[in-house]
Amino acid sequence: MTLTPSIHDLFEQLGLENTDNGINGFIERHKGLNDKVKLENAPFWNPSQAQFIQRALAEDAEWAEIIDQLNARLR
Repeated sequence: MTLTPSIHDLFEQLGLENTDNGINGFIERHKGLNDKVKLENAPFWNPSQAQFIQRALAEDAEWAEIIDQLNARLR
């Protein structure tokens, strides 16, 4: 059985601060992403972060659900 990654796991995978304060701060700083912009094309990602998000969503990987939740929180 595979455990679904958490938001903390995602932030760690992306090389971002994965504490509650770090995650909430990131979301507050970047909240209001235009609905027409795909998450992986958001201007705040570096190329490797964007590629990871794009690949995870395209493959409907175990990360997809938590990425979708982050996407919703950033809108």
